[in-house]
Amino acid sequence: MADNLFNISDYLKRIKYDGKTDISYETLYNLHVAHTLNIPFENLDVYYRRPILLDRESLYKKIVENRRGGYCFEMNGLFSFILKELGFKVTDLLARVEVGGKFFSPKTHQVLMVEIGEKRWLVDVGFGRNGIIAPLLLEEGLDQQQFNHTYRLIKDPKFGYVLQEKVDNKSIYMYAFTLDQCYPTDYLMSNHFTSSFPDSLFLKTQFCTMPTKEGRVALTGEHFKIIENGRVSEKKISNNAEFNELLKKHFSIDLDLIKLQF
Repeated sequence: MADNLFNISDYLKRIKYDGKTDISYETLYNLHVAHTLNIPFENLDVYYRRPILLDRESLYKKIVENRRGGYCFEMNGLFSFILKELGFKVTDLLARVEVGGKFFSPKTHQVLMVEIGEKRWLVDVGFGRNGIIAPLLLEEGLDQQQFNHTYRLIKDPKFGYVLQEKVDNKSIYMYAFTLDQCYPTDYLMSNHFTSSFPDSLFLKTQFCTMPTKEGRVALTGEHFKIIENGRVSEKKISNNAEFNELLKKHFSIDLDLIKLQF
């Protein structure tokens, strides 16, 4: 359960979780929700051209010890290590993110499949744009409600499973994935592309976002937005100092401290 460089008890404190850790759907659900509601999705290291390390100890140090967030390879990477340490059957996957409504990017988003008994669950604690908050049953055509969101999985002959969110009676494409197992070298390549390709969104603006039970809090270099039960409150960010104050207040991250660490 613990060693000097990877302490699950401290991870559980990080996500404010004090429940069961047995191999059950209840545990998986509660861990997933606790992670997504307490660890922000953020790209600050990518934006400032810092290396993104995906080994177990580096992820633990950044997210648990330094109380940071991360993007998909970091968030789902750490969550995968945690679940495997607890004894869950985890398959690491790669997804193609929606681009322009229906088309999908290269495989640049890490997701997980967790099997419990005869059921399989899509697990994803690292998708910053209205991503799932809890595990999603890997069943085609089933509307699944999570707090204020409704999701559905469909099958595509080219791309495999496709995750959709239902918004105002419309189905919004999110990403597509197959169940082909991926390995550390696959993530090494995808992570390098995502964090260094000149047209990568993650290099263009700094952002930090986290879902809430009522909606979402989102901060970019230009705007701050709170969505609560369908109501949207938004303001424009005037400078980096204001960005940092909002970052500290809503996500407990200090940009000035991050800059001093490098």
